[in-house]
Amino acid sequence: MRTSHRLIAGLFVLPFLSGCFASSGDDSSASAGAAGGARLRVALPFAPTENYSPYGQDAMLLSRLGVTEGLTRLDANGTAVPALAESWSSENGGRSWVFTLRDATFQDGEAVTAEAVAAALTAAGKADPAPSALSGVQLTATAEDDDRVRVATAAPDPVLPLRLSNPSLAVFSPKAYDKKGTVNVVGTATGPFALTGTEGDTAATLDRFDDYWGGRAQASGVTARFVSDGTARANALRTGQVDIAESLPVAQLASLDQDDVHEVNTARNTSLYLNTRSGAFTEPGLRAAAREAIDTAVIAKGAYEGYAVPAQGLFGPALTWAAGKRVEPAGRARATRPDGESITLATYSDRPELPETAQVLQQQLRKAGFKVKLEVRTYARLEGDLLDGAFDAAVFSRNMMLDTGDPVTVLASDYTCDGSNNLSFLCDKNVDRLVAAAQAESGTAERQDAAMKAEAAVLGTDSVIPLVHLKLVAGIATDVQGALPDPYERTLLGTGTRR
Repeated sequence: MRTSHRLIAGLFVLPFLSGCFASSGDDSSASAGAAGGARLRVALPFAPTENYSPYGQDAMLLSRLGVTEGLTRLDANGTAVPALAESWSSENGGRSWVFTLRDATFQDGEAVTAEAVAAALTAAGKADPAPSALSGVQLTATAEDDDRVRVATAAPDPVLPLRLSNPSLAVFSPKAYDKKGTVNVVGTATGPFALTGTEGDTAATLDRFDDYWGGRAQASGVTARFVSDGTARANALRTGQVDIAESLPVAQLASLDQDDVHEVNTARNTSLYLNTRSGAFTEPGLRAAAREAIDTAVIAKGAYEGYAVPAQGLFGPALTWAAGKRVEPAGRARATRPDGESITLATYSDRPELPETAQVLQQQLRKAGFKVKLEVRTYARLEGDLLDGAFDAAVFSRNMMLDTGDPVTVLASDYTCDGSNNLSFLCDKNVDRLVAAAQAESGTAERQDAAMKAEAAVLGTDSVIPLVHLKLVAGIATDVQGALPDPYERTLLGTGTRR
């Protein structure tokens, strides 16, 4: 933890609506004794955008709230460790893996069986669009017997246990799936907390799942509110209306009890993604001009007040192996004069430093000769246009290890022609070739080396300009114990989280 040197709240101070966090009937046990376990009150920055579908960004929300889990999970070192599977082994040269299940129960009372797990993974593989963790992977899953599942891929996949830790590959009860491919996640997952009710995209209610295989949670449940305004989240923590507030604005930290402020190094970057498919930045020279115009140190010091460092590439200091393996980008285009070229720069307000970052970029790009229109919305209102390529450039925050804990997987999903999260719409044969070569490596060190060669090729296109590597700043009240913020941003609440 640290003390912020900024003494004012920021450029805009929005009035806090106390009713936003007012207790409801669901909070009646908030002051319950230790036997019942007090309910936890949590404020999250991102509202569900896909009706809690496990196949998109909402999957991360369900994972952080302790609702879902898959066959494996990532530990603090990014290693795959047991979750619903207690062990696994590879066969057929890495083309198939057999996972042995532990004795577990779905939240609807049904037993977790190999047949149910195989059906859940098959459904994820058929989802449209496919989860980013399955980008470029053809996966089949079959039950070997009651407690063993065979997961096979068309080509050897040395990181399959890592891949299956992705929250989008969580396992749900057979009752959760309908014929149209929709998944009803209410009361059908396996985590320590069951989703029991929702209020559109504003709130969710979770109750303790008493039959959780990992032991009974100490909190009786969770009341989660989705509040995009960072000032409101900080105010709610300061006034005791929530116990945990995710992603606090650095401008608010000086106003909080510093014992409530917790920071975690993450693999998250803020980057500027340039649209290579349409508009001004189809021209490599203008992409180079944008790169040369940007001073990332100003962004780290100003917008993030030291809770970030200037980016050295796509993979930052949280990944300790990256710096020693970095390859210098080659073949970059020569910058051309913008001469008043008009561009639209977009970002979202749910992460409060992003609009300020965009304003700094707007000034720097204008100074270089661009005409820059700024578009700021909540992520829920921005996502559709962002994925459709409606903007020339976008400031976006991305945890580079979020998908699988494997650097190659994120390169495949974000920067290849068929990538499912390709915000720059990059399609470069050399990048695709190097990513494919990295995917074929099975050794950890060799895979990292190949990933850094592919990173250099991506940066050489100037399709993405890494700005800063971030720290996660969360507000956790001093009477809360056992919260689980992690570098991969997949966990927050667990069986030991209590107040």
